[in-house]
Amino acid sequence: MSPSNPLKRAAELFKRPVAAARNRTAGLKLPGLQALPPKLHPAAVWGEASAAAGELVGPTLGKARQLWLRHVWPVLSVVSILGWAVIAAAVLLWVTGRLWGWQEATSASIVAFVLVLCAVAFIVGRSSYGVVLDLARSRVAVGDDAVGSIAVTNTATRPLLPASVELPVGAATAIFHLPRMKPGQTHEDLFTIPTARRAVIVVGPVRSVRADPLHLLRRRVLWTGPQDLYVHPRTVALAGSASGFIRDLEGMPTTELSSADVSFHALRDYVPGDDRRHIHWKTTARTNKLMVRQFEETRRAHIAISLSINTDEYESEAEFETAISVAASIGRQAIVEQRELDVITQGGPLRCETGRTLLDDFTRIEGTPLRKTAVDLARTLPDIVPNASVVFFIVGSHVTATQLRSAAASVPPGVRSLAIRVQLGSAASRAAIADLTVLTLGELDDLGLVLRKAAA
Repeated sequence: MSPSNPLKRAAELFKRPVAAARNRTAGLKLPGLQALPPKLHPAAVWGEASAAAGELVGPTLGKARQLWLRHVWPVLSVVSILGWAVIAAAVLLWVTGRLWGWQEATSASIVAFVLVLCAVAFIVGRSSYGVVLDLARSRVAVGDDAVGSIAVTNTATRPLLPASVELPVGAATAIFHLPRMKPGQTHEDLFTIPTARRAVIVVGPVRSVRADPLHLLRRRVLWTGPQDLYVHPRTVALAGSASGFIRDLEGMPTTELSSADVSFHALRDYVPGDDRRHIHWKTTARTNKLMVRQFEETRRAHIAISLSINTDEYESEAEFETAISVAASIGRQAIVEQRELDVITQGGPLRCETGRTLLDDFTRIEGTPLRKTAVDLARTLPDIVPNASVVFFIVGSHVTATQLRSAAASVPPGVRSLAIRVQLGSAASRAAIADLTVLTLGELDDLGLVLRKAAA
C-alpha cells in the first residue's frame, strides 16, 4: 500500500529505480560492472509534486474561497460597472492632483468620492417584504397564455419607500415598480409570458433592487426561488378511428401457437392434459375422436416511436418542431388509450409513465446536427423495445426512400411499421416501400387524416 503523504510517495518514487537497478545487477559478478544511475520520468515527478502542493495548499485555498464568497463578494457585487469606473477615476484623479499639484484633478476626485458616498446612503437599510410568485399554470402549450402574478406585502412596522422588483423570465428581465407602501399593505402586479415556441422557461427568482439615481451601486435581495414553466409542443387530439389499425383486445397475432387465447387458428387431436373446455364437440361427434381448438398467441398493442432529432434531416426549424408535435400527439393518444408506449431519440429514451412526463421530456428535446441518422436510430430499436407491435418512424423531408427502406429492414417480422415523413406544404399522402407504410404529412392538423389512410 502506497504512503498517504505525497512527500513520502515522492521519496518512494526516487527509491524504486535504485532498487530495480540493484536487483538487476545482484547476480552479476563481472569486473568493471557498475550499477546504472536511476532514471526518473519527468511526468511522474511533476505529478507527485503537484499532488503534494495540492494537498498542502488546497485546504487554505478552500477556506479563502469560502471567506471570499461569504464576506467579500457580497460587498463588491453591489458596485456596478459605472460605479467601478467612477471609483477608479476618483483614485486616478487624486493621485494625479497630489503628484503634479493640479487642484482641478483633486477637486474632481473629491466630487467623485462624494457621489459614491451619497450612493451608499441610498442602498443602506433593510427592506422587509413578503413576496409571492404565482404562475397560474406551470405547463402550457405553444401559443397558449401563460399568466402569473407577483404579490408584494410590506411586513415591516414602518412605511417603505418606492422601490423596484426584478423578475427574470428566461433570458429577459421584467421590472415592476413598487409605490410607497404602508405597513401591511400589499401591491400586486400581473404579467403575461409569451409562448411562441417550445421551451422550458425559468421564471424567477424575484429580487428587490435598491439603487441610487446614477446607478453607481445596486443592492439586490432574493425573495423567492425560481420556477420552471414548461411550454409543451402543440398536439392534436386523435380520435379512436385515427389509430384503429392498432388492435387492443385481439392484439397483433403472432406465429406462435397457444392452447388458450382469443385468436382461433385450427383444430387438432386431443392430447392428455389439454383443457376439456377447448374440446370441439361437433367435430368430435363427426370424426368419432376428441378434437380441441388451437389458437394463435396475441399481444396487446405496444407502440414504439422513433423520433430523429438530427436537424440535418429537416428542411427548417418549423419542420423539426412539427415532427416533435407529431410524435407527442401519437404518444399522448397512446397513453390516453392505456397502451404500452416507448419513445426513443438519438439522445436516449423518453419517460412515458404519464402524459405530463412525456410532454415534459418532449419540451426538453434540443435538435442538433448529429452523425447518427434515423437509420442508425432504427437499428437500435429492436434492442431497446423488443416487444413492439407497432413502430412509428418520425423523420424529416431530407430522409430518402433508400434510408427508409434500410430503417424498415431493422424491424422484426410481424411488427407493423409506419414512417411519417414531415414535409411542410405537401399534401397528405400514403405510399408503401415493401412492408413499410410511408405517410407524408404537410401540416400537423392533417395527422388524423394520414393515420386514417394508413388504416384503410
